[in-house]
Amino acid sequence: MKKFINILAAALLGLGGVTSCTLDAVNYVEKTPENFPVTSSDASQALAGIYQNLSLVCANPQMSFFYLSMLASDDNLGGGGTNDKLMQAMDLLLNYQTDMTHQFWSDRYQGINRANALLEGVENMELEESERNQVVGEAKFMRAFFYYELASQYGRVPLVLSTEEAEPSQPAAAALWGQILMDLRDAAATMPAVRKTDGHVDKYAAEAMLGRAWLFYTGMYGNGDDLAALTSTTYNPLSEVALPDGTTLTKNEVIGYIDDCVDNSGYSLVPDYRNLWAYTNRCTVEDYNYTKGQGLKWVEDDAAVNPESMFAIKFNKLASWQTTIGYANGYALHFGMRGGQDYSKTFPFGQGWGAGPVAPNLVNDWSSAESDDMRREASVQNVKDLPAYTYGGWADFIQETDYYEKKQSSVSAQYTDESGTLQYTPVFEYLMYGENGWQNDNLMQTGNIHDLVLIRFADVLLMQSELKEDVSGINRVRERAGLDPIGSYSLEALQNERRWELAFEGVRWNDIRRWHIAAAALEKQTNQPVYYLGSSAKNTPHAGGYAARYNATAGFFKIPETEVSLSNGGLVQNEGWTDASSEYSGW
Repeated sequence: MKKFINILAAALLGLGGVTSCTLDAVNYVEKTPENFPVTSSDASQALAGIYQNLSLVCANPQMSFFYLSMLASDDNLGGGGTNDKLMQAMDLLLNYQTDMTHQFWSDRYQGINRANALLEGVENMELEESERNQVVGEAKFMRAFFYYELASQYGRVPLVLSTEEAEPSQPAAAALWGQILMDLRDAAATMPAVRKTDGHVDKYAAEAMLGRAWLFYTGMYGNGDDLAALTSTTYNPLSEVALPDGTTLTKNEVIGYIDDCVDNSGYSLVPDYRNLWAYTNRCTVEDYNYTKGQGLKWVEDDAAVNPESMFAIKFNKLASWQTTIGYANGYALHFGMRGGQDYSKTFPFGQGWGAGPVAPNLVNDWSSAESDDMRREASVQNVKDLPAYTYGGWADFIQETDYYEKKQSSVSAQYTDESGTLQYTPVFEYLMYGENGWQNDNLMQTGNIHDLVLIRFADVLLMQSELKEDVSGINRVRERAGLDPIGSYSLEALQNERRWELAFEGVRWNDIRRWHIAAAALEKQTNQPVYYLGSSAKNTPHAGGYAARYNATAGFFKIPETEVSLSNGGLVQNEGWTDASSEYSGW
């Protein structure tokens, strides 16, 4: 019978975050009078423990891969204030403090351990075959998703597939990504063909995630796995990958899964692109000049099901800043408009820390390539179009630009109080879901509870076009945006379509890396117009500049020093992070 490490004992041993992936107090495997998983209810509770890792990471969004993938890409700068050095460091591909993202590392390994525990114990459960397949598929999906983020952020991370204690080591990229792809293939192959709308992942989400992981690994590692190969400007994707069970996954097999998702999943494009984003909610839409009078309706109004959302993080009113902060959408807070201004100056967008100002080079590229694309204004707010926006947020705003992204931001709402006076609430959710039941009264910080969508159906259509090198998926997406179809496929057309359609959704960073265009794309941020403490300035290079830092690291960030120190030589620090030249001290 598998043994679980006692939390206190493990802490005393000083085993660190890698072996702490087994430090989970809930025992889902070993038979005890208190806890032996045998029923469907037990399986649901075990899965809930795995999904809980999503909100755990949301408690510290600034350390997560989704956050990093926004700020590190060429579409967003770092932003924040003079003390928000972590934001700027992520943008500049530099390090701030010894354990800059250690919490994310530890949290994700906790999720992996919970998935491992369920997979080890599931055979003991009295489940129907279809239910067992669903449970196993969900656990494998989540384990693969956690590893996808860790491997994307840090490169060769320890591969832990058991709850047994083990010394950390770094597998080859082929072994790590082979396991990720195998988990997703197995999940896609075995889960019942039933679309889920209850927050759980389904077969089709696994197919979509398989496509995402396949495209990243086969593109990023197509030339090899050393630094020169990873930073090469040659795009030469693999067409097959050896898996740990001795089988081979081919490009054609992945296409088959993506085709199944497109043809049979029941997911669909929302007819109007703007209805995907929370600023079209019923409490705000008719007061926002951009949206009023156009018959728009947010797809998630009153907790409705979004037909395009395939995998999302859900939030609720129970967020407390001290304890359950991860129950709120902290990304909306971080990407909100900085400055503590009167809400009338930023309406309909709520306020926050000012992370990820939109890079002007994105707006310029977009305007030049697709001048009539409605998605640009649907995605980017020019603050010059707001009546009285004040630059300089709290007088310390770094890398501020004229642009905020609209997709992930907090959204406010207007209402008239009992005296007939127009008022603003920091978040529209306060009006939509009622004033009762909130755990915390500071709604600016904990009141954002709209979904964070991680995979949506439009992404699958674009993956289908990329894999099959045809225009079908591209043109379905373009039609929704009111754009003319393109006549023939090209990689450049596909790259542009993904950039415009999926802007600010956390996929651009891995896209430019896998296409081997990252260094050139990132360098376009240099000398872009910004504001420093409210005054006009330029986005200046640090530590040699964006391209130099990318070529030194291939976009893999620093493994937390605590993990390296406690690994007994099992972990080697990533290239580009071993001397003072990688440190960020300030703007």
